[in-house]
Amino acid sequence: MPRIALTAGDSAGIGPDLCLAAAAAPRDFELVCIADRDCLAARDTLLGSGVRLQDYVATQPVTRAANELSVLHVPLAVPAEPGRLDARNAPQALQLIDRAADGCRSGEFAAMVTAPVQKSIINEAGIAFTGHTEYLAARLGAPLPVMMLVAGELRVALATTHLPLRAVSDALSVPLLLQTLQILHAGLREQWGIAAPRIAVCGLNPHAGEGGYLGDEEIRVIEPALAQARAAGIDARGPYPADTLFVPRNLAGVDAVLAMFHDQGLPVLKHAGFGEAVNVTLGLPVIRTSVDHGTALALAGTGQADSGSLDAAIALAAHLTTLRTARPVAAAAPPLSGR
Repeated sequence: MPRIALTAGDSAGIGPDLCLAAAAAPRDFELVCIADRDCLAARDTLLGSGVRLQDYVATQPVTRAANELSVLHVPLAVPAEPGRLDARNAPQALQLIDRAADGCRSGEFAAMVTAPVQKSIINEAGIAFTGHTEYLAARLGAPLPVMMLVAGELRVALATTHLPLRAVSDALSVPLLLQTLQILHAGLREQWGIAAPRIAVCGLNPHAGEGGYLGDEEIRVIEPALAQARAAGIDARGPYPADTLFVPRNLAGVDAVLAMFHDQGLPVLKHAGFGEAVNVTLGLPVIRTSVDHGTALALAGTGQADSGSLDAAIALAAHLTTLRTARPVAAAAPPLSGR
């Protein structure tokens, strides 16, 4: 039976609220919430959730009953107050991620699901942090993580993630795009069971550069990378103008879209399924899903937080554990070629 780790995220945000909401229904898998137990208990009292918390013991079965939640206790430095960030508790948010990642790597957990953390307070605590995706890649020794968001049948992966817009062009290269396509192709095959994935690739510039008149990244970088990907057996098509690629008729028959930067593909994805979309990290040796939103400090402890995205992330993680082969995605990708 799959045992899934769920990190509570920043204790000042809605992460604890969402974790309690996730326990409301019975489950056909084991869910272990990695959090400060006292914080969850206090938030449960505040919200009136009525969730019974149980201490996690790795060698014992984990409750799957409604309104019960197994908790792996990782203590906060100071008690958390909903909606009020505290840099003293920032290291604990990373400790939750570390424990889940290490448990997945050892086989203790089949997958990990992450509630949101607050990047700003982690950096204010003196810890360099750009996001879950990059942090997990470093922790797990993955050379290139690929962020993909999923909303229903729409899947959008990113060639670059948390970069200033002015840095995107310099970050793009033929090896980067080729390896990203390899990881995306392998992830669709191994985690989703799609035998022959079809990937549509966005251009970087308006009108995909319009033959070089509006930018030459398509000619210099994207088209050569696509040619090498196709030579390696990957069905990668494009580059297409991003403003028309997402028209439904153009997406017909497409299994995933590769966007060049964060705000090129994700606004469309989130418009299609905000609150129910799931963030999936490809290229890791473990299964990791997450919510599509932030800590929502103003909603913490109010009972108004929507748990739809976390519910979808947990369900997808459980589903992917049944589909993925034992071979890590990164190891399954074809070898790099090109310059």
